[in-house]
Amino acid sequence: MKLHAIETGNFKLDGGAMFGVVPKALWSRTNPADDKNRIELAARSLLIEDGNRLILIDAGMGNKQDEKFFRHYGLWGNHTLEKSLREAGFYCEDITDVFLTHLHFDHCGGAVRWNKNRTGYELTFPNATYWSNKAHWEWATKPNAREKASFLTENLLPIQESGQLRFVSTSNAHFVSKTELGFGVLFVDGHTEKQMIPHIKHKGKTVVFSADLLPTAGHLPLPYVMGYDVRPLETLKEKHLFLTNAADNQFLLFLQHDAHNPIISVQHTEKGVRLLDSLPIETLNPI
Repeated sequence: MKLHAIETGNFKLDGGAMFGVVPKALWSRTNPADDKNRIELAARSLLIEDGNRLILIDAGMGNKQDEKFFRHYGLWGNHTLEKSLREAGFYCEDITDVFLTHLHFDHCGGAVRWNKNRTGYELTFPNATYWSNKAHWEWATKPNAREKASFLTENLLPIQESGQLRFVSTSNAHFVSKTELGFGVLFVDGHTEKQMIPHIKHKGKTVVFSADLLPTAGHLPLPYVMGYDVRPLETLKEKHLFLTNAADNQFLLFLQHDAHNPIISVQHTEKGVRLLDSLPIETLNPI
């Protein structure tokens, strides 16, 4: 098995929204804001090369929306999904599976693209099976008012109509040790209903794709919960259990949204679980 970090593009979001009730004087120590109060974020996917399978976890926000939409999110840098895949030695047609942790636009938008003449949409990965879970899919396709702007029809309907959508078997369990894709999944409900957090056994370590349970290293303190979370008190509980387990078992946490700390390890301290080390991408495939 080999793991590849796939940088799909960087963007910015309001720091207050990203840290909820935490004062700016505190969160700006780790995540400084620009003159519009926005912090720098990544949209980092993970590609698992395992035998005949190429599994892409999340796909960034894509490029379907108009200039006004993207201007709001302050895109920066020169990363794209396709470019990063090519740098890893692959093309969109090579991907066998697309695993979507949840269906907010910055996680699944890149999974669907314009067709060649821009008259409609098509799957970015034409040969792939697309994976979600039944409870979250129903949640996303019948959105509540709070999340409606994050669940975009143009990201979801083409997947549904393709015939390439499958649901992970959950058995109503909080943690499934081995899914159809070969890795374990933790199901969490604080950020959105049934977000999936992959746990990948790799070279004697567990690499965890932290998605929006832990967006950045700056979110390690338990009260640092995003304003976007639909159940913030549930996030508090989920983070406590998750970070305790990560520190106890020396997990490597792959941070999807931290533009400057792609992988971290954590440790127990008197103040709770805190950063132990920030690690480079090369940590994924030690020589």
